Amino acid sequence: VFNMMAFYQLGPFVLREFGLHRFVNIYILTGIAGFALSVLVGVRFTIGASASICGLIGAIIYYGKSRGGAYGEAIYKQALGWVVGLVIFGFLFSGINNWAHGGGILSGLLLAYFLGYNDRKPESAWSKILAYACVLITAGVLIWAVGSSFYYRFMT
Repeated sequence: VFNMMAFYQLGPFVLREFGLHRFVNIYILTGIAGFALSVLVGVRFTIGASASICGLIGAIIYYGKSRGGAYGEAIYKQALGWVVGLVIFGFLFSGINNWAHGGGILSGLLLAYFLGYNDRKPESAWSKILAYACVLITAGVLIWAVGSSFYYRFMT
């Protein structure tokens, strides 16, 4: 529920400021990066979209800091407030994958830096191709996972 509420609040901003294709890239790739980091450090079981949500936060932090001015500074401070909340929440409750959160934030910062946002540069063809590839690969992995579970449940 927390991830969906955060997505509802953060998603429209990132979509508006970065554009559809960069939004898709940030969301999917930061989810992969955040959970890859958590696997590398030994987190055995994790679920949810929190790495992707944190990737959106990382992108917003980059946007606010690089845009500057009163508006950019306000966005930057608000995004840092999300990070403070995540850190507090992560230490108060067990079962929170702080590694995925950190990996999502850091990869969101990096992707926002490399992909840019609408005020700085238009979306490139490369960004669009990458977004379509991310969606197709994600759909393929989902179909494979569901198909595998049916196969092993009913065919073996």
